[in-house]
Amino acid sequence: MAVPFGTPRPIILGVVGDSAAGKTTLSRGIAQILGLHRVTVLCTDDYHRYNRQQRKELSLTPLNPECNYLDIMAQHLQLLRAGEAILKPHYDHKLGDFAAPEYIVPHPFLIVEGLLGFYSQEMRNAYSVRVYLDPPEDLRRRWKLRRDSTQRGYAEHEVLRELDIREPDSAAYIRPQRHDADIVVSFFPGKAARLQQSDDAHLNVRLTLHGTLRHPDLSQIIEEDTSGCVRATLGREGGRAVEYLEIDGSIPDEPALALERGILDHLDACGAASMAEIGQYSESKTGKSHPLALTQLLLVYHLLRARQRDEIEV
Repeated sequence: MAVPFGTPRPIILGVVGDSAAGKTTLSRGIAQILGLHRVTVLCTDDYHRYNRQQRKELSLTPLNPECNYLDIMAQHLQLLRAGEAILKPHYDHKLGDFAAPEYIVPHPFLIVEGLLGFYSQEMRNAYSVRVYLDPPEDLRRRWKLRRDSTQRGYAEHEVLRELDIREPDSAAYIRPQRHDADIVVSFFPGKAARLQQSDDAHLNVRLTLHGTLRHPDLSQIIEEDTSGCVRATLGREGGRAVEYLEIDGSIPDEPALALERGILDHLDACGAASMAEIGQYSESKTGKSHPLALTQLLLVYHLLRARQRDEIEV
């Protein structure tokens, strides 16, 4: 099955980060805004070459490129970008083994999340927008400990040991992908959040915006903000000019909503399905994070701009 002639190709968002960096949480809200019927989600971790027991026997971590079929992953990304369906492998994280493959048909938007999505140039070329999640290590370790011990059946000491085993591969293969992102998203605790370690609703966010994308102009809204919770500065990373947008987790509702409206005003016909569930930082939907919601909206803005450009080209 292929995209009919004259139909825009799928717009692909790549979300890369280390294990438990928040990839699924970020992607879930983006899919909600775009409309679940318009979004296909693909996890590149499904392309593991070995199951959990085999990795243990080989002394390999899933972060190591040798532990993944990166060539098949790259081929599938190119097929999806062309509008072709694929038969994708499926890795069950709870069982640590492979399940039946899945038939994936690309919808207008495709979210690809995982550990090694930016590893090769061929894979990087498939994305319209590239995002890297870069929380501080102590926060990511806390998230991983909580997730793996409550959802994946690990004991706490097993999670901590695995984190230490994976660290060399994280440094060698995962973190360098930060330099290939259009936007780097860093959630981190502010002063208030440090006092309550489980308070994910009040994490700050720092967005590193590279010039590879044309970002919306929010300068007037930031200038008019009186809360002191939104800051924009310029800097340089790796010889490139970047803009930093920082939003405090303690931002009140009014300035947060003003920023949301400011982003939406740039979209013209947004086509958003629902704004009710953005910013949800857990599947229980018991709390909302304004920095998370604003990050999700900014990424939707870039996906819709990419869709508009593709429609013009077609």
